[in-house]
Amino acid sequence: MKNIDTEKRNPKTTNIDNLPTDKMLELINKEDQTVPLAIADIIPIIAESVDRITSSMNKGGRLLYVGAGTSGRLGVLDAVECPPTFNTEPSNVLGIIAGGEKAIFQAAEGAEDDIEAGRKDIQNLNVNKNDTVVGIAASGRTPYTIGALEAANENSAYTIALVCSYGSPLAETADTALEVNTGPEAITGSTRMKAGTAQKLILNMLSTGTMIRQGKVYGNLMVDLQPSNIKLRERALSIIIEATGCSESEAIDALKNYKEVKPAIVSLLTSLQGNEVANALLRHRGRIQDILNGYPSADTLNKS
Repeated sequence: MKNIDTEKRNPKTTNIDNLPTDKMLELINKEDQTVPLAIADIIPIIAESVDRITSSMNKGGRLLYVGAGTSGRLGVLDAVECPPTFNTEPSNVLGIIAGGEKAIFQAAEGAEDDIEAGRKDIQNLNVNKNDTVVGIAASGRTPYTIGALEAANENSAYTIALVCSYGSPLAETADTALEVNTGPEAITGSTRMKAGTAQKLILNMLSTGTMIRQGKVYGNLMVDLQPSNIKLRERALSIIIEATGCSESEAIDALKNYKEVKPAIVSLLTSLQGNEVANALLRHRGRIQDILNGYPSADTLNKS
């Protein structure tokens, strides 16, 4: 363990327990600030991963996150946010954690040592060549996660290792290694800190980047948002108004008619109505801009 960066002692924080609270927190904050800079070094590799994930998902594949402990929980967190944010099917982006669902809420540290459990969890999901499996582990040495990637490789899935140290077994197992060197933690070995932050930021990039490429974002608006509660309905109306410049009453009517944000926007920006909207979205893989490139706007029609 001494050769693993995330397990080394941080020379900058050896006196952290003797500092006043504000100075203690300043030290933690300074260490946290190094994380985005470390990620910047591997953005080209993350970009390649996003493009490959997008291509696979366009063929019907899934995005699966696998990990143990904090790493597994972060994968689950990113996965469960995709349906309400991007209107994905719950089965399209999955988080798999060593020890099963109960390990999300209660530590199951021994589960991470079971390499066969990792293999079995992947096999039970019938992973195939169109799927992407992301193994998440700060050290890159978690047996459960290694087993999962090995099984994914055997089923011809695209595999990614998201690790926070160099030269790990997990990185060697994957098709693509996202190795972000976050260095020693402020509290030695507490990888829920900088390593966890790096993992969360990169998972954000993988899922959000893929969803943007799939047309689930128009400009920087979440046009596949599910208006499933009062707050999200208000956000949906705001998105429609921002995207089209329509009035609030027009946005309300469009959302009422089409039930979802994206078709409401298309109906307001083009001459299309009813089933024509749904057919256009289907033909253009849900990409609003592609639809707009092929149809006259409602304003143009009104002026003619």
